[in-house]
Amino acid sequence: MIGDIRETKECQLKDPMDLFNSGQVVKICAPMVRYSKLAFRTLVRKYSCDLCYTPMIVAADFVRSAKARDSEFTTNKGDHPLIVQFAAKEAQILCDAARIICPFADGIDLNCGCPQRWAISEGYGACLINKPELVKDMVRHVRSQIDNPKFSVSIKIRIHEDLKKTVDLCQKAEAAGVSWITVHGRSIEERHQPVHYDAIKIIKQSMSIPVVANGDIKTLKDAENVHHLTEADGASGTMTFQWTAVATFLYGEIGVILVLCLPFISPLRWQKIFMFPLWSKVAVFWNKMFLTIIVLLIVLFLDAVREVRKYSSVHVNEKASNVNSNTFDHIQMKLFRSQRNLYLSGFSLFLWLVLRRTVTLLTQLAKEMASHAALETQVNDATEAAKKYMAENERLQEALSGKGNGKKKEPTDATEVKLKEEVEHLKAELQKTSNAFHKAKTEVVAVKKQSEGLRREYDHLMKEFEQLQQSLNKEEDKKDL
Repeated sequence: MIGDIRETKECQLKDPMDLFNSGQVVKICAPMVRYSKLAFRTLVRKYSCDLCYTPMIVAADFVRSAKARDSEFTTNKGDHPLIVQFAAKEAQILCDAARIICPFADGIDLNCGCPQRWAISEGYGACLINKPELVKDMVRHVRSQIDNPKFSVSIKIRIHEDLKKTVDLCQKAEAAGVSWITVHGRSIEERHQPVHYDAIKIIKQSMSIPVVANGDIKTLKDAENVHHLTEADGASGTMTFQWTAVATFLYGEIGVILVLCLPFISPLRWQKIFMFPLWSKVAVFWNKMFLTIIVLLIVLFLDAVREVRKYSSVHVNEKASNVNSNTFDHIQMKLFRSQRNLYLSGFSLFLWLVLRRTVTLLTQLAKEMASHAALETQVNDATEAAKKYMAENERLQEALSGKGNGKKKEPTDATEVKLKEEVEHLKAELQKTSNAFHKAKTEVVAVKKQSEGLRREYDHLMKEFEQLQQSLNKEEDKKDL
């Protein structure tokens, strides 16, 4: 052991928690009596094992006897990350063992799951699951006396017949600072009966620290299947990817609509922005993208409705409650999450439709404003032309009034009649242009009223959304309590 320890001092110890934060299933070689020695650990590490345990070591003997330390624990430079599993029933003894092993291993594990009679009779192993305060005290003592923050302190447990007791034990250990919890899905009395993976899943859903599933996992395929059954991958308490994406999409929609409703940005300016080359390229796929997102949001909304209906109609019968007394709380948590997902998908779908309608109204309003400006310019030009013709007519009349020649009187009368006809024609065109201008102005007022109504409706919906968000936050706080 001495030579191995010298090599270990030269290597940098690893943080086992990095494995659980990687987002991948952590492959762990569980502690096995007489098997999980250095040679076996070296072998399994060659086959992509992420984390290895030593066999269970009695902490009292390890602290008291150097011979026991040399016999029970050997390691080398490549034997990392490594967890040393101890059997202990006193907090100080476990702390002393942890201090001895700290320079050479990456963490310790307290065995609270060994069902062997000798271990239970000595106060070790599975009997500790009925002493949650002692387990909590041992974890807290090790945490307070080991200076290395990366040194992990974990526990391995079995489940109770009343699963609520197991959840209570895990939550107390979590409060004491345990790094992760390994759950063997059988009770103390069970040996070869099927593993209760549903119990592991409920424990996983109740914790915010990594939970490792244990029991009847003999192949990599078994590990993947158990991962899908229990979700015990070392990360819990977060939304799934699709609902995180929907929530992000919802907040993005709110931000875009708020920007579009800014009063100091006119529709004409928005139209100029929409005319950028980038938007022109996006517009080709706009309808397809709009319909695709509509379909996705409808599917997610219907799935959320199905989940809400499923968990709203579930009633825990007496038989189920005797086996898993925490099932009802678990179902209520599932119901809350499904309701949250329903609100997210529903508001995302609604705001997506509002966003499409807002962009359409802005485009129409910009066109009407441009048409209004063109008509106004045309009216001004026609007015100026009419004034010019009337001024010329007056000058001609003044010039002709000084001439009383009878020969020129008839042509003058004909010219005057022609000028009057032109004036009448210009007045008729001016009247038509004025009518068109009035009609365009009326349409612009109608569009503005419609836009104001849409803005008021949006403000009302935002107030309802804030109220719903506040109620959701209160429900989450109640659940956390």
